Amino acid sequence: MEKRCSLGFFCFALFIAYDPAFAAQIEAVTEKDKPLIRKSSSSRPARRYPWKTSIVTTVFWIGERPGGHNLVPNRTSAWDKRWTQNYGGFDDPNPAHRSNYIPVKFTPRQNPFYCALPYNDKARTGHHSEAPRVVPWFEEAYQGPAVSTCKDRWVAIRKGNRIAYAQWEDAGPFQTDHWQYVFGNERPKPNLNKGAGLDVSPAVRDYLGLKQTDVTDWRFVDFSEVPRGPWSTLGENNTFVINGRKKSVKVDEGLRRKKVELAR
Repeated sequence: MEKRCSLGFFCFALFIAYDPAFAAQIEAVTEKDKPLIRKSSSSRPARRYPWKTSIVTTVFWIGERPGGHNLVPNRTSAWDKRWTQNYGGFDDPNPAHRSNYIPVKFTPRQNPFYCALPYNDKARTGHHSEAPRVVPWFEEAYQGPAVSTCKDRWVAIRKGNRIAYAQWEDAGPFQTDHWQYVFGNERPKPNLNKGAGLDVSPAVRDYLGLKQTDVTDWRFVDFSEVPRGPWSTLGENNTFVINGRKKSVKVDEGLRRKKVELAR
């Protein structure tokens, strides 16, 4: 009986091999019975950077003069010698002199949602030796030895159930070389501001309702993770604004091409 069954299966296999139409029918049934595997419909990218929690956070501003525990004037930044001028003026932190997250006297030419972290990737010439190794996005952001790979990077800052998004525009507070904290697992080093590890602008302060010295959580974010909000409207350094201008240029170029084609 076992031999007859084996012989039957052998003949059936030969029949399929010599009858392509029948073989195709078998294949179609098999494919029909396979479970469908769908790609995830989620368009949100996976988070690459963890939250750093319970970080003492202080408020600083462009044009701030030395005083108290602030030992360095904020007329310049680690990456911009004309920071105040390029911003458009003194970013007055007085709430009475502000409206809609900006000073009432002028419209900033850079994103009013900015922050500082205690690391500077730039050296006098080129970048610090550890930068290519410790800055996670160094290779993709590299634009030559004169350009910081950290400046303008987006950061999410959380207080309670609110999250503000700001761009990294300066190195501090106090430290400029603490990459082990900024990119690693260390905590901020002790300093005159209760161990502060993050400085935020008046706009971030107002959005989150922070005190002059407070505690927040923060993490780096890829631009694709940043939602639109008051941080997406102003600034020549603002990724939203830059992308919007590029889109407008493409639309204008397309309209000009159509006019030329119609005129022929």
